[in-house]
Order: sequence, then structure tokens, then C-alpha cells
Amino acid sequence: QVQLVESGGGLVQPGGSLRLSCVGSGFTFSIYTMNWYRQAPGKERELVAAITSTSRSTNYADSVKGRFTISRHNAKNTVYLQMNSLKPEDTAVYYCNVKLKYDYWGQGTQVTVSS
Repeated sequence: QVQLVESGGGLVQPGGSLRLSCVGSGFTFSIYTMNWYRQAPGKERELVAAITSTSRSTNYADSVKGRFTISRHNAKNTVYLQMNSLKPEDTAVYYCNVKLKYDYWGQGTQVTVSS
């Protein structure tokens, strides 16, 4: 079965950095676009970043452009989200996503940016 497992979240001070990882299994990871979403308390889930299967194309939400970088390592079935210059408004649960016949989600990893 399809599984997505995120890791790397935590508490960080404003201006700090974190790297999230997501390992996928149960599908052919290397041929699918992978996505990172986030959901803050009281807000809808939003797309943060996406990367195509060969890493040829990436897309970012305007709010994270220039601060976040999405990448992938297909041999490791892993997609990453490097987050720099973190702000309190980046606080959210971050989810890995792949769109196959259905949408599949990881369990989420909490990122808290606070002094």
C-alpha cells in the first residue's frame, strides 16, 4: 500500500532552518510529481512546493519563494523541503502528498517557529 512518512519537524527560532524529509513506498516514486502542503491552526491546507519526477520543474507558494527549496532523491524514494529564514507564520503541520488515482498523504510533521 502507498505510504508517505515525513520527518524533520520541530521547534526553531525565527530566522532558523529546518529540513523536512518524506519517504515514499508502495508506488513508483520516480515517475510522480511530489508535493509539500501545510496546514496552520484554523486555516485551510495550502500547497507549499511541488517538484516534478525528474526535478526539472519546481513550484512554490509566493509566501515561501526564496526561502524554501524542494528537492528529491529518486534512488532513495525521498523528497525534501529545505526551509530557511523561517518566520512565525510558517508554523504549521507539514504534509507530504502524491496524486495517484487518489490523493495520498503522510501523517504530517509539526513545524513551530517561535522565540
